[in-house]
Amino acid sequence: MNFDLAAGRQGTSMTPSPSPSPGARTTLVTEDIVVLVVYFLLVLGVGLWSMWRTKRSTVDGYFLAGKNMTWWPVGASLFASNIGSGHFIGLAGSGAAAGIAAFSYEWNGMLMVLLLGWLFLPIYVASGVTTMPEYLQRRFGGKRTQLFIAVLSLFIYVFTKISVDIYAGALFIQLALQWNIYLAIVVLLSVTALYTVAGGLAAVIYTDAAQTAIMLAGALTLMGFSFAEIGGWNALMEGYANAIPSIRVPNSTCGITRDDAFHIFRDPVNSDLPWPGVIIGMSIPSMWYWCSDQVIVQRSLAAKTLTHAKGGSLLAAYLKFLPFFAVMLPGMISRILYTDDVACADPEQCKQICGNAVGCSDTAYARLVMELLPAGLRGLMMAVMIAALMSSLTSIFNSASTIFTMDVWRSFRSRASEWELMIVGRVFVLVLLVASILWIPVVQASQGGQLFIYIQSISSYLQPPVSIIFLTGCFWKRTNEKGAFWGLVIGLLVGCIRMILDFIYPAPPCYEEDERPAVLKYVHFLYFSILLSVITLVVVVVVSLSTEEPAPEQISRLTWFTRFDPVEPKQHVFTVKRSSKTFDVITVQTADMGTTGREQETSNGKACHDRKDSSSSVSSSVHSQSRLMSALYWLCGMERRKDGEDNPVTPPAPEQACSLKEKRHLRLIVNVNLVICLSVVAFFVGYWA
Repeated sequence: MNFDLAAGRQGTSMTPSPSPSPGARTTLVTEDIVVLVVYFLLVLGVGLWSMWRTKRSTVDGYFLAGKNMTWWPVGASLFASNIGSGHFIGLAGSGAAAGIAAFSYEWNGMLMVLLLGWLFLPIYVASGVTTMPEYLQRRFGGKRTQLFIAVLSLFIYVFTKISVDIYAGALFIQLALQWNIYLAIVVLLSVTALYTVAGGLAAVIYTDAAQTAIMLAGALTLMGFSFAEIGGWNALMEGYANAIPSIRVPNSTCGITRDDAFHIFRDPVNSDLPWPGVIIGMSIPSMWYWCSDQVIVQRSLAAKTLTHAKGGSLLAAYLKFLPFFAVMLPGMISRILYTDDVACADPEQCKQICGNAVGCSDTAYARLVMELLPAGLRGLMMAVMIAALMSSLTSIFNSASTIFTMDVWRSFRSRASEWELMIVGRVFVLVLLVASILWIPVVQASQGGQLFIYIQSISSYLQPPVSIIFLTGCFWKRTNEKGAFWGLVIGLLVGCIRMILDFIYPAPPCYEEDERPAVLKYVHFLYFSILLSVITLVVVVVVSLSTEEPAPEQISRLTWFTRFDPVEPKQHVFTVKRSSKTFDVITVQTADMGTTGREQETSNGKACHDRKDSSSSVSSSVHSQSRLMSALYWLCGMERRKDGEDNPVTPPAPEQACSLKEKRHLRLIVNVNLVICLSVVAFFVGYWA
């Protein structure tokens, strides 16, 4: 298949490809295979190495990496968890279709990840929680809000995050290499599940750090090739405006580039992303993702100190500048180079080119990889896409496993041993793996273009009520359980009604008249996000003020204003079995945090439980075990004790209420970097606004 690149820049006629895959002529060569093999060996090596660094047989070790992570792996994991294969496909496709406005989600994310480090995380650390639903249970009491959020989070993970990343990864594999989608996805998911099950959060974080380096190296390399091919920055600015396909639907706007393509802030009434919605309506669901979603917060909770957690947020914010240059701008360049294919505007032609009548802009990034890069580098970019897919899925697998184990399973098995929780956490990863594979046909059957159009609107319908609950719970002491629960229920009910209407009445193509109901036609989903947030906030405030105040234990160390409260010690009596006939009674003094924990240390009125890992997981004694079983237990991190050793009966989830104390010079360093980062964000947003 031959292309006239000069003609493509001017949008002149080009013979459409009859093949459903533009990259079908390109196959892997020896250099590409070598790069892919080295990549997989690197990932497995890092995963195995990380198993030696953390005690994986404890709740803290498996779900929070022993709370011993420094700032750089935390920041790299935050970035890798966010930048999945959906970013490479969807962000480049959005750039090719409508310009840079969609990157406002990334600018917004930079601010929100800093908000996490400086405002929300001190509250979570002081409370000593492992999961976000657990925080709601402590803050409001009862179980229904906790279970509501836990089930909702699992639903969002399986049917939006996992499906989008699998779709994007499968699309790239199909377009670039013509591999069998099912076989490729099964192999990739199996590898990700292997080191997620075996290594826990520590393996996920360290492999995320390695994947981040691979993703940035490959994406920046492709950016260099793209700008060299197009002729530089000025050629991009001029060429994009002229990248209009030769075949268009007459008397329509189909295929015409936007006049505001290089603006983030667009018309508040008639544009695709109105600027008031970008500032307010986008920030509210983004606050849920960055400040109260288990996938993101769990990485920050794994940091050894609050200062390291803040440093991780800063690193993630700095790294999020790069996708604008390394992903979105190359997507716009792809439209210039391959105008009639990437920017096709006629449904029949689009169907011939990429098999999707909605449009082929999602093929922009894969097209650059297969057309511009030489052998070897093509294998590197294949590794980049696999890295993006695997890093996102491992993060979701681990966090979903944490939520299910600590919030759902413990709700029905309150006296479950630590050994049981470790088994349940690992098995649930396998359940997610199977559910993800079974979901592939559904994702394949859906239209990719509409999938990425709807993913942000779905966030605007489901996430604002959750954001308001966390916001009021953290910063308004008067919020109680009844207000939070009914605000959540009513908010999600209203959001689901709008989401269902969106699916019943999808936005019409550019050549058809919009005959949708007024609430869909005239109320942009970002404006609806603002309306939904106001409705939820009003319900929370009215119900909370109309009912009883929360108890003191639901306030202390659980809000911004009470995070430094001292913790009253509380005695708990446990019976410990020493042998078959001997029992000892031990009195343990713990922090009164709503659940029992380790011995309490107090410093300057702040409590912090012993940071040492619990000596080992609770397990049944065995007299002997085969080498095969010993190897299996080691692989899974399930250490067993021999008969006669101490086997303390610990609570099912030992908690840590960690000190908020920071070293003065380190706090000064992160605060100065905070000012620098915010200034750079303000400059970029102002320049492109």
